[in-house]
Amino acid sequence: MFDIINKLTNTFGPSGNERKVADLIGDILKGKVDEIKTDALGNLICIKKGSGKKIMLAAHMDEIGIIVSYIDKKGFLRFSGVGGINPFVILGQRVIFENGTVGVIWYEENIDDIKNIKLEKMYIDIAAKSQEDAEKLVSVGDMAVFESGTTLQNGRIISRSMDNRIGCAILVQTALNQPETDNEIYYVFTAQEEVGLRGARTAAYGIMPDLALAVDVTTTGDTPECKPMTVNIGDGPAIKIKDRSVIAHPEIKDRLIKCAEEYNIPHQFEILVHGGTDAGSIHTTAGGIPSGGVAVPTRNVHNSAEIVDMKDVENAVKLIEAFIR
Repeated sequence: MFDIINKLTNTFGPSGNERKVADLIGDILKGKVDEIKTDALGNLICIKKGSGKKIMLAAHMDEIGIIVSYIDKKGFLRFSGVGGINPFVILGQRVIFENGTVGVIWYEENIDDIKNIKLEKMYIDIAAKSQEDAEKLVSVGDMAVFESGTTLQNGRIISRSMDNRIGCAILVQTALNQPETDNEIYYVFTAQEEVGLRGARTAAYGIMPDLALAVDVTTTGDTPECKPMTVNIGDGPAIKIKDRSVIAHPEIKDRLIKCAEEYNIPHQFEILVHGGTDAGSIHTTAGGIPSGGVAVPTRNVHNSAEIVDMKDVENAVKLIEAFIR
């Protein structure tokens, strides 16, 4: 499964530009599902047909990034964020554009206090000598993502875009495993989650499922002096109770708990104070769709070095397969 994760995390795909991720997933699942299609917003929908309930499983393809807003006379790039960007986290990070151009994020030298750093006071240096030089490599409106490799170490993965390529990998592996069920399964790889849960809403409206699960990441409470939270990396996938976008439907939540207990799958419970998932837009679509979520405990979310445990990932696959059955 690490091979799938490695391919997904190293594929360029900021919000609104998920095409390469969709192409990769489509190639992997070709012949493993009954139908593959893409909707108008860029969601990839892979269908395993059946006569039972229509179950929508959603994982977003997009990752956070930056977008070029201005190129100055010396060739430095001004930018804004695509998705939730913390200026203190991105300082000094390398970014890579779709064409392979690499740059580094830095800040204006006249800032005398690091606490005053804001995105509008930062720039990207692509080693250009002039505006003309820079414009040969990038244009206003071009997006970049944070550059980092993917490492498996001590049974844990360190990489960018765990949020949410790890959810995509879980759904891909589940589809490849082809769990036996009479239900009709919609493996939906959504677009533009990081900028407002947009793709999942349109996909849900088009599918009109009987119920839905969002598969995403969640923060943890196991690092030094962190805010208290019951989720720990390595202790199993987290069954969603609530976040800022959704209160999990009790029947979905209870069925996930029952599946975890019946199959002896380690699990935890997620109450997320900040942030949301695709379930937030799915559950209010078309008169309401019972929705819940499964989350992978992840350290350093929205960073170029997010960390997940492979056992949590594997157990998430087991939990979702049990739920489907």
